[in-house]
Amino acid sequence: MSLYRNAVWFWNGMNQYTRKGYEAACKDFEPKDLDVSVVGRSFMITGANSGIGRATAMAIAKRGGTIHMVCRNKDKAEEARADIVNESGNTEVYVHIVDMSDTSKVWEFAEAFKKQYPSLNVLINNAGCMVHKRELNAEGLEKNFATNTMGVYILTQSLIPLLQRSRYPRVITVSSGGMLVQKLGVDDLQSERGHFDGVMVYAQNKRQQVVLTQQWAKAYPVIHFSVMHPGWVDTPAVSTSMPQFHQMMGERLRSAEQGADTVVWLALCRAAARTRSGQFFQDRRPVPAHLPLAWTHSSAQEIQRFMTQLETLARAVQSQPDAECNGPMGPSTPHFV
Repeated sequence: MSLYRNAVWFWNGMNQYTRKGYEAACKDFEPKDLDVSVVGRSFMITGANSGIGRATAMAIAKRGGTIHMVCRNKDKAEEARADIVNESGNTEVYVHIVDMSDTSKVWEFAEAFKKQYPSLNVLINNAGCMVHKRELNAEGLEKNFATNTMGVYILTQSLIPLLQRSRYPRVITVSSGGMLVQKLGVDDLQSERGHFDGVMVYAQNKRQQVVLTQQWAKAYPVIHFSVMHPGWVDTPAVSTSMPQFHQMMGERLRSAEQGADTVVWLALCRAAARTRSGQFFQDRRPVPAHLPLAWTHSSAQEIQRFMTQLETLARAVQSQPDAECNGPMGPSTPHFV
């Protein structure tokens, strides 16, 4: 069955995830969907200094939005900010230096942001990593999981109260079509057993993001949640983490702007906010989060166990003595079923 899933996934990819796939899909786009002004609305974008994150920040800045760039590298972030300001003419672009793999720092940043800023309309979880050797962060978490899952979980969960107080709040998470070949695993979140395969660990993290989005949508109906696949995109991250794939695909890869298109659409378009919360998107359309006939569905018990583990790990990184009452999950932790 796994061979079948992989074959179907790759065939889908060659038809849908490439530049050719985008060019075919965009023929059905409504051009006026992104003819909007978002002056006065604030957007937080992780990994905003390159690739899809930078293209997203540029597109939103050009429409007047206030941009909060959450980046790991200060020099690259400031350089990207300068380019965005110069090209968009929008000076409301701010840089925040946070390494999304540093779990405690993510929580500290989110808590400080809530105190400093009165609102946040849209959170875009874009930052990610694919590390091919098993490494641990300061809290002892495997680095891919720490960045792609725990970083997303803690940042989003911490900012939910701020989002709920803001007008028309949305959360968009950049996942990957690779998650389609993965069933949610709940027994080895830290990839401690067996052979470590960075590509498969990344794909598992991306499945975890889809599950998280579905659960958040149920728990927080005031916020519109979505998760998306940008297609196969020519970005620095792809060329670094998957050099053979990058070389093989060459000009068939999408541009960063094409990869960012659905992120921007989900963040800005009124029609996007009218779609059902919690869905998985590709080229501005909700698509199934599982391949046909695939054994990748999870039981309610597995999902609840996954969410409980994340909650436990999140509480462990909190440094405040009254963390039980005021951690990222807040005083009224929902229990997912």
